[in-house]
Amino acid sequence: MVEPARAPAVKHRALITGCVMVATLMQVLDSTIANVALPYMQSSLDSTLDQITWVLTSYVIASAIMTAPVGWMAARFGRKRLFMICLIGFTITSMMCGAAQSLPQMVLFRILQGSFGAALVPLCQAIMLDIYPVEKRPQAMAIWGLGVMVGPISGPTIGGWLTDVYNWRWVFYVNLPFGLLAVTGLALFLPKSSPNDTLRFDWTGFAVLGVALGSLQLMLDRGQEQDWFTSREIVVECVLAGLGTYLFLVHMFTAKKSFIPPEIFKDRNFTSAMLIMATTGMVLMASSALLAPYLENLAGYPVQTAGLAMAPRGLGTMVAMILAGKYGSRVDARVFMTVGVVVLASTLYSMSGWTPDISQKQLLVTLVLQGFGMGWIFNPLSVIAYATLPAQFRADGAALLSLFRNIGAAVGISITSFSLTRNAQVVHGVLSEVAHPFNRLLHGNGAVARALDPSTIHGAAALDQMINRQALIVAYNDDFLLMTWVTIPTLVLLALMRRAGAPRR
Repeated sequence: MVEPARAPAVKHRALITGCVMVATLMQVLDSTIANVALPYMQSSLDSTLDQITWVLTSYVIASAIMTAPVGWMAARFGRKRLFMICLIGFTITSMMCGAAQSLPQMVLFRILQGSFGAALVPLCQAIMLDIYPVEKRPQAMAIWGLGVMVGPISGPTIGGWLTDVYNWRWVFYVNLPFGLLAVTGLALFLPKSSPNDTLRFDWTGFAVLGVALGSLQLMLDRGQEQDWFTSREIVVECVLAGLGTYLFLVHMFTAKKSFIPPEIFKDRNFTSAMLIMATTGMVLMASSALLAPYLENLAGYPVQTAGLAMAPRGLGTMVAMILAGKYGSRVDARVFMTVGVVVLASTLYSMSGWTPDISQKQLLVTLVLQGFGMGWIFNPLSVIAYATLPAQFRADGAALLSLFRNIGAAVGISITSFSLTRNAQVVHGVLSEVAHPFNRLLHGNGAVARALDPSTIHGAAALDQMINRQALIVAYNDDFLLMTWVTIPTLVLLALMRRAGAPRR
């Protein structure tokens, strides 16, 4: 299918773009804005460190499950109607999250918030692709991509400021004015689309996909607490995740009307883009979830300073996306993405050698470069993914890219959280082997030796605290190194993609 070079003229394109950007920012911002506020929420909601991470993962997995049928829902109910319902629901549930009084309430409200917010990003992307002509899509994707990438990166900065100046509840209340602005603008300017009452929903496919995603997330979240496959619960969840995935794939390729059209996977660019998007989501969200507590708990940054320290990454992303949008029509998107992957992997490898006394200059340079790498991956990817994809699959394609980004984010947060806890325990055990009363290095007349004497209660406590700190430093470094190795294989996927504008074969 050959797409016309120019899209039909659209009234109020700039206003629609502005409202779409606000909606995009609201949804993606809420995936990370609560990161730096987690310690305060943990105390307020009377929960443990493991339990409070459900505030993040419940939102992510609800978004992942409800993203898959967005293409079908847009066709069935009309894009504008679906957009308005989801945006209003997202705003209301954000206020409910801010008013939550217990952890179960918070998790429930975050699930509802993620469910309503799931459609916002794919609908926003589909609208941007529709209202801009082909030659302007790199710039359009750069504008839209700023919200998708800068939102999660700047979330901890904004969340830190709101938590410090007000309290953690304002990280959710802040959505109200922006939600009202976006709803009003889209109600006035977004063109209506006709619903298709003849479509029937594929409940079987959606149910087995939901079981697969939900079981996978439960296994990843509770694995560390339940000691993984020694627990019957984890074994059951693993089996359900595998079985649900198998049944969904069989149903999708054999059913007459699956809510995800299997023809979409025949496009090599798009299939490769989904896998790269999952990796990008994994690194983006996991690094954000790790960096905030690293700066707060180990480097001793106040919550607001920790948020501000992460802002340079957003600046690097903005600059990279602007450059990619400006030169995207003249430079092969694969060149941009290759440079982006190399820069991203290099900065993650550099972070694997960090210590809490890292200089502000090194922190600034590393995070700016890391944001630059992410921007040069995401913006060209949003263009080349649709370069050879038929226009009728655009809404489904946007939903699938968002789905894989959310799955990658959920898996990334869970794996790095598990790895951090497990590696800290292992390193603590290794270091503790030398911290015993018979070690002559820990005895002496000096003040330090007396303070760390393991034969005394205070000395043993001080020594254990020091070992805990060192174990955490090593565990964080191992997580950053893990993300480095996750990033590198995307270079193979880039080699499989065709240049944007290349004829379909």
